[in-house]
Amino acid sequence: MTNHELECAHACRNTCAMLNEALRKETALLQFYEQIILQCDYPDVHAFVRDLAEQRSQSLLRIVNKLNELRARSQAMDGVLSSFES
Repeated sequence: MTNHELECAHACRNTCAMLNEALRKETALLQFYEQIILQCDYPDVHAFVRDLAEQRSQSLLRIVNKLNELRARSQAMDGVLSSFES
């Protein structure tokens, strides 16, 4: 997917297409780093890539947390809206 194909729909409600795409790409990058870690035996490079992998893991957790936050907010808003419906 090129940058020109990636556009925000601006219609997110209980999820975000952009964050889901970020999650997909971060996951792929983490898997790539894990393959390097498995194959690399040069200590400096191994340690450096392990650090990069840890950073990607933290990014993944942050994205998942934000997606969960958006989902929870949407559910709360749905609950408020449904309380006004007859």
